[in-house]
Amino acid sequence: MKKTNMLKKTLTLALSLAMTLSLAACGGGNGSQSSGGSVSQPKGGGSSAQQPVHEKAYKVGIVKFTDHASLNQIEDSLQAELDRLGGELGVTFYYADYTACGQGDGSTLQAIAAQMVADQVDVIVPIATPAVQTTMATTEDAGIPIIFSAVSDPIKDGIVADLNAPGGKATGTSDALNTEMVMELMLAANPDIQKVGLLYSKSESASTKPVEEAKAYLAAKGIAVEEKTGTNTNEISSAVDALVAAKVDAIFTPTDNTVQSAELAIFEKLQDAKIPHYGGADSFALNGAFCGYGVDYVQLGQATAKMVAELLVNGADPASTPVQIMTAENAVINTETCAAIGMDLDQLKSAFSTLGINIIETTTKQGF
Repeated sequence: MKKTNMLKKTLTLALSLAMTLSLAACGGGNGSQSSGGSVSQPKGGGSSAQQPVHEKAYKVGIVKFTDHASLNQIEDSLQAELDRLGGELGVTFYYADYTACGQGDGSTLQAIAAQMVADQVDVIVPIATPAVQTTMATTEDAGIPIIFSAVSDPIKDGIVADLNAPGGKATGTSDALNTEMVMELMLAANPDIQKVGLLYSKSESASTKPVEEAKAYLAAKGIAVEEKTGTNTNEISSAVDALVAAKVDAIFTPTDNTVQSAELAIFEKLQDAKIPHYGGADSFALNGAFCGYGVDYVQLGQATAKMVAELLVNGADPASTPVQIMTAENAVINTETCAAIGMDLDQLKSAFSTLGINIIETTTKQGF
């Protein structure tokens, strides 16, 4: 019995340490995250003086896969919308003490999910496919519902059985990428493209489908492909060097967390080489890429928050709640990068408008 009690204490300490480290190291968010995992006085999004405390309250666990612009946008808008909805509905959504970042590490994600089970949160909101998969596996027997955010292909990744009838304890929002439109934008900007670089991480299942779609599209157009991958920032940087050496005319990256995390380390290389980088999310452009095309992650975070409220306040059943597929209508162009690689913004606006795509202008936001 003493040995069992000691094991439980050791496990609890390890989980608490993992949560503390992940929370302390996680950037982004609205500044409301606490430095510990389980507390007796949970808070909402701001200070207790700012947040109204209602009689009805819910614990919302938020698990972000890693720290980069896209996922930070989702987290911020999710939390802001929970605060707004809480005031509107007369409830309090406690999340500040149940928000953690996995730093792209599977063991840390497992520890976070286990801690949320121990904290008896009412719902878990994992952000990005790897966080969803780990959370579902770790909490399988806990009975805690899951509202996921930013999953590119929920069926292929085994998260739901059907988009309209998920059939389990999880549903949420999808950022499925329209790969063909990215290719169309690329050719509209430069009809003379001869070779396209594909830059992504093989460790992320969300990248598999759009990469295959890009290959098929480019093959049909007779355009050569140069494929490079990496599993961390250093490897992605080396992959970019190889693509530059291969003299690609443009580079495509889908909604890939590994490349997104590395963008601030590679965008200047691509500027110097005059190579436009097209990313499958608007936030790629925020971190220096030439063009980001994909769903609006602020809207995606808001949509996720509304699904959380429907579940907790109105009793919506994840098994019968359709997955929300977000759509994109705008391309985000980094005007600094556009100028650096010699592209004409007015010509781009004209070319993209023929595809029904508007341009939103941005500049590089370091450490966003």
